[in-house]
Order: sequence, then structure tokens, then C-alpha cells
Amino acid sequence: MKLSDLINVKSGRILMSGGPKRIARIFINEWVRMGFKVLAEGLPFVVDGEVFIGNPLENPGFDAYLILNPLSKSKSEREVLYGWLAENRDKLVLLYETKYVGDSIVRYGIRNFIDYLLAYRRETVDTEVIKLYCLKNGRIVESKEFIRRGSR
Repeated sequence: MKLSDLINVKSGRILMSGGPKRIARIFINEWVRMGFKVLAEGLPFVVDGEVFIGNPLENPGFDAYLILNPLSKSKSEREVLYGWLAENRDKLVLLYETKYVGDSIVRYGIRNFIDYLLAYRRETVDTEVIKLYCLKNGRIVESKEFIRRGSR
């Protein structure tokens, strides 16, 4: 699986952890460019296209959703979110989390409701590491690591 494959999925739940603003921005911009109607809970980055702002859990009818910091929500908010994710398996949902979660995803309940985990970490000034996990039934079934080194 390549990162470009993930941009082109038509439905699924993608959790991006580590605050990967640049990557999330690319995803949202590409979805808007493809004609998707996107609703965001908020925008921690600037997008080029038209994105609606509102509560994804209360506004059906969009093609793609951006939900912020799902792991930082209260227990009751997470339970409501998990129910919504279970009901909306046919939608494209990007869950953007600022804290880093990689292999430890197996300790979180959200693992049962996501299809992909993109874990972003800046290693040094010029190196970024992205780990991409594919999950099925709450278990990691495939993983890949991508390293980007800046040029100096």
C-alpha cells in the first residue's frame, strides 16, 4: 500500500496521529478537488478548496468528514463517536489526532472503528517518518514505513 492509494479511497476511516498537518491538508485538498463535499469539525490547517465547518455527527449528507482529536475526547463523546463511525462505514472519515499513536493503537478502543492509521513523527530537523497501518477487526494486518529526508 502506498500513501497515494490512501488518498484515492472512496470510503473508510483513516486516523492520522502525530499532527501531520501537511499530509492531512493534501488529503482534504485532493478530496475537494475530486468533487467531494467535505465537512470539518474545525480546520487546524489552511485548505485551498471549499470545506464546510460543523459537527460531523449532526450533519449527514457529506461525502467526507474531518474529526479532530478523537482520542482526546471525553469517554462519553468517544462512545458517541464510535457509534457514529460504526453507522457510517460507507463514508470517508479522516480522524486527525495531534498526539502520536503508532503500534500502541491496539490499546485504544478506536482501533475497532478505523481502517487505516497513519502515524507521523518528525525524527530530526530534516527527517520525517510516516508509518501506515492497515487494520481489520481492530488488528494490524499490514504496515509500511516511509521516511522523508529533506535536502540541504
